Amino acid sequence: MRLDDERESDNVEDRRGESSGGGFSLGVGHLSLGGIVLALVISYFSGISPSTLLSLFSGGSAPAPQVVSAHKPPANDAMATFVSKVLADTEDTWQVIFRESKREYRDPKLVLFTGTTSTACGAGKAAMGPFYCPLDEKVYIDLAFYQELKDRFHAPGEFAEAYVIAHEVGHHVQKLLGISDKVRAAEERAGNQAQINALSVRLELQADCFAGVWGKRADSMQHIIEPGEINEALNAATAIGDDRLQQEAQGTIRPETFTHGSSAQRVRWFKRGMETGDPNQCNTFNTKTL
Repeated sequence: MRLDDERESDNVEDRRGESSGGGFSLGVGHLSLGGIVLALVISYFSGISPSTLLSLFSGGSAPAPQVVSAHKPPANDAMATFVSKVLADTEDTWQVIFRESKREYRDPKLVLFTGTTSTACGAGKAAMGPFYCPLDEKVYIDLAFYQELKDRFHAPGEFAEAYVIAHEVGHHVQKLLGISDKVRAAEERAGNQAQINALSVRLELQADCFAGVWGKRADSMQHIIEPGEINEALNAATAIGDDRLQQEAQGTIRPETFTHGSSAQRVRWFKRGMETGDPNQCNTFNTKTL
């Protein structure tokens, strides 16, 4: 990616190497230890957003986040600099898009952590993968995930790494547009877990589409994507599809348990955003065919 001349975001908190503030909290609201363990297991093997799981399992309540020491990343940290520039690019891009519809975009924070950290959605753990917490409007990532993206998921490349951040920022966009709240209300009215899972799939695929919108708009404005790099993001989307993850972890595929969408669906919606650059084309809730 061509990011050498791009600015870095001021919204990055570096908690790496810091204590999570009195230890790793094992509870979210009234969630039991067994519940948090189940959430971690499901998250690791299925790719379900940890914030969705924790909120769902706990009935929406969450404790106040513990005070955690945070500072800016060191200037000589290449990976932190890359992440900061990608975040800055999402800020600039979504501010323009929101202004077009006479809305105001509020920048999220991005937290770098190692192992565990405290969040407004409960305890965050590296095994969950990158996630967004709507209660504090922060994206959380342990940068070791990028090594896992290369080694476990066989999805290397800078644009694949940027796609991960853009997807989580897509969840922030959903929060600002009120989409997340509507989905949560629909989940509470749902009659069974399969219906809840189906709503989650649509939410996640829309975040993929929003990530594609960012890629299209950012490249149009700053020409940041190198030839061939779009395939890196498509490869990453393929690698983390629910069907691929379930096949690897369990040897079987159960579509009714999908929470993020199949590999084909994730690729399709990212490509739609990337081809159109129009967030209005990302309405996964108003289509029968995903």
